[in-house]
Order: sequence, then structure tokens, then C-alpha cells
Amino acid sequence: MAIAVVILILVIATLIFHFVSPLYGWWFTDIASNWDMIDTTVDITFMVTGVVFLAVNFFLVYCVLKFRHKEGARAEYDPENKKLETWLTVITSIGVAAMLAPGLVVWGQFVTVPDNAAEVEAVGQQWHWSYRFPGEDGQFGNADITFVTVDNPFGLDADDPAGRDDVLVFDQTVHLPINQPTKMLLRSKDVLHDFAVAEFRVKMDLVPGMVTYAWFEPTRVGRYELLCEELCGVGHFAMRGAVVVDEHDDFESWYAAQPTFGELMAQPEPNLTAGQAGYAVCSACHGPQGQGQQALNAPKLAGLGAWYIERQLGLFKDGVRGTAEGDTFGATMAPMMATVPDQNAMRNIAAYIESLPDEPVEPTVTGDVSRGAELFMTCASCHGPNGEGIWSTNAPRLAGTSDWYLVTQLNNFRARIRGAHDGDIYGEQMALLSDMLPDEQAVNDVVAYINTLR
Repeated sequence: MAIAVVILILVIATLIFHFVSPLYGWWFTDIASNWDMIDTTVDITFMVTGVVFLAVNFFLVYCVLKFRHKEGARAEYDPENKKLETWLTVITSIGVAAMLAPGLVVWGQFVTVPDNAAEVEAVGQQWHWSYRFPGEDGQFGNADITFVTVDNPFGLDADDPAGRDDVLVFDQTVHLPINQPTKMLLRSKDVLHDFAVAEFRVKMDLVPGMVTYAWFEPTRVGRYELLCEELCGVGHFAMRGAVVVDEHDDFESWYAAQPTFGELMAQPEPNLTAGQAGYAVCSACHGPQGQGQQALNAPKLAGLGAWYIERQLGLFKDGVRGTAEGDTFGATMAPMMATVPDQNAMRNIAAYIESLPDEPVEPTVTGDVSRGAELFMTCASCHGPNGEGIWSTNAPRLAGTSDWYLVTQLNNFRARIRGAHDGDIYGEQMALLSDMLPDEQAVNDVVAYINTLR
């Protein structure tokens, strides 16, 4: 009897939890695309499985009560019961068909893309999203991972004329126009990823070596989080992006500001002479050879890649870095960007800094190197096993840099002083990953280990 009561209590509690849970946000987010049929399919699945859940548990309660031990009762052996087997087979078949049939109908529509759908490519890599539009000719140029370089992160074929007008968005956020059917072509540059936007009710894997797709029609203006729902490595949980749905005029304005592959390839080589002139202001703090000066809170710059320096200069200029409360060093750096007029000047300065001799620095941070080595195993996934930095994972070099500055920045990430701005995508990833460092001693330990890397 006690077992039957417990089963009934569990069933009732489960039903209460299911129907009360919307008050606590357990149900779907509001839909923002044309795929309401997916919600209907899930509702049907819930109803079918809910009925089966109740039937099985009530039957279990019935069996526990009816066939419980009774003095003098004798069990009856009945290995075959055709009537019971027939009923179970028929009912089970109806239940399975009720669940599968709506899904097959939705899947048929999901793989049938409307003729008026616009095409956009979403490219996944550890741990970043980027996007490509086909440009005025409506055709995507050829792409292959063998063409991927620092200057050509999409891996486009420079000899394919169809790709010259491809519009490139090397950013985690993509904009789409409202009420426009969109076919997302999905390409991975390394491992399995998954394109998933909860409000759109779409998700599809990105498989290395092939192009998959999903389509949807955004129906509500807003910003929606894009997640990778395929375990793709240590930074999987931080591989986040966004899809912004705009009114058509707003989308056109954003789209017009994005560069084409041809424009990027036509950029002149950085001018080191101009970069040296621009660096003259920087040298007052960072030193004439980019060696850094701790007394002025200016870290070493020599040895860092131009791609990273240019990005950070852009973040300071756009107010993404140096504006957060508590970012003392950043607040000092941000006003200096008034001396850097444009993107071309940033490229020149970054290239000049990259050309400076990389002299070793004296360590100032001590800690438990053995513990730091264990902690650094996570860092190595992006920054490399020797802290050399990996541009393809957007991770700068750590070895040979100012250790006191690393401590400051890691603590800033842990405190969400850095990485909290919406425009600092990689800073947000670092802030999430910095949670693996429980205290300041752990920060010192991992930096002490970085000091041993060459």
C-alpha cells in the first residue's frame, strides 16, 4: 500500500510541476519566427507522452494493489496473452504514430526552402560565429579551409570573381530583416557545432567538410541569442552570438556598413613609417621599444600580434574598453585614442608594434607553478600549450608578456570589470572562463606558470 501511495504522490507532484512551471520560466520563450508548427508538434508529444505516463503509472498502482501479497494466494503463470499483446501493440503503434506524424510534416517543410528566401552563411569555429552575405551578384564565392589566413579568416578563394562582392561580417552578431525568409547555410572550420536560436525554434548541426542549412522567417524585431548546442570543446559554453532582427531600413543601413571581400583584399599594406609616427604618443608610456613600464601601468606590447593590437585599439576607440567602472588602466588608455584618427592608422600602429624587437621581461609575480600548470591546461585550449597565442581562436600571446598586467586583467575578468560590454565578445568569453580561477592566489599561480613559458 505504501508503495502505491508514493507512486501516486510522485505522479501528482509531476503534474503540478508541469502546469505550474510556466510561472517560473520553464516553458518556451515567445516565438519570433514562422515555426509555430514546431511548438504544436512538441505540445502533441507532451500530450501523448503525458497520457502514457499517467496510464503506465496508474496501471503500476493497480498492479501493486491487486497483486500484493495475500495469505494463501497463489501466483498464476501466464506466459502468453494474445489479447493483451494485441491491445498493447495497437495502442503503442497509435501513440508512436501520433508523435512521429506531426514531426515528419514539420520536417518536410523544414527542408523545403521557399524560392524567395535570402541566403546567409553562418560560419562556426572554436569558439566564434561569423557570417557572409552573397553580395550584389547573389552568388557566394568559393570557400575552403586551405585558404584561411589571418587576413582571410573566411577562407575565400581570391581567384573566384563570384566572391569579390561577398559581404563579410567577422563578428558574433548578424542582422536580418524582418518578415524575410532566410536560408542559413552552415559551415564549420574545425569541429562539430550547432546553430540554435530558441526564439526561432531552429537548430541544425554544422558538420566539417559539408554545408548544412536551416531556414526561418523572423517575425519580430529584437535581439536573440545564438548558441552552439553541440559540445565543441572547452569553450563550448562561451560560444555565443546574436541574431538581430531589424526593420528593413535599419537592416539596409547596417548592411551597407559591412565590408566586402574585395574591399578587404584591396587594403594597402600597413605603412610602418606612418605607424612609427603614430606610435610616438604610445611610446611615452609603453616605451620606445614597446617594452612596457609598470610604473606607468603600461604593459609590454612588443611580441603581440598586429591582429590583436588592432582589435584592442578599436575596442578602446569605440568605448568598449576603458569605460567600465573600476577599469583604472583602461580609463587611462581610452582618451589616448583621440590621437588615432581611423582604422588605417590603427593598422599602421599595430604593424609597427609587431615589428619591434621582443625582449624578455623580468618576472614580478610568484606562485605555485605546479598548481598553475594544472590551471593553465584550460587556457592552453585557446592560447596554445606554450602560451604562444593562436589567432584562429582569437587568443593573444601570453608567454613573455607583462605578468603584473596579466594578473590585473584576470582579476578584472573575474570581477566582470572587463568583458561586461555587449561589444566585447571575446572579453565576455574570457570572463566566463575566468570563473575557473577561484581566488587571487589561483591567478598568481597560473601567471607564475606562464612566466616559465618561452
